[in-house]
Amino acid sequence: MANNGLISLHSRFGVTETIDRLAETVARAGLCVFARIDHAAGARDVGASLRPTELLIFGNPKGGTPLMQDQQLAGIDLPVKALAWEDQEGKVWLSYNDAYWLAERHGLGSASRDAVTAIAAGMEKVIAAAAGMEQS
Repeated sequence: MANNGLISLHSRFGVTETIDRLAETVARAGLCVFARIDHAAGARDVGASLRPTELLIFGNPKGGTPLMQDQQLAGIDLPVKALAWEDQEGKVWLSYNDAYWLAERHGLGSASRDAVTAIAAGMEKVIAAAAGMEQS
């Protein structure tokens, strides 16, 4: 499912377990986990309710730097991130920005083409693993 540059994959797990699995998967892939944000906990802190929603921010300067060298403003979308969230029917999704959409958004050219392709492939792989949808 793609929508406005977002790709969403159904997860077989709850929101917290999905993000736990993603954090483990990206760490095993040699990427850095920079932050984990529990938006539902933040909502509770201000007396509001929100279905389970957690964001993981992760990456590696080796992957993102070529994008910023090409167009420095690409840094607004880096490091990469993924959002695990529960919809109104209780179904859990893992959503992330399509690397090719980001390339188009920032007008990235041939200087960062290989990095964009690697990011797209890497994201597809780690997202599928975290969601329990590993491809054979």
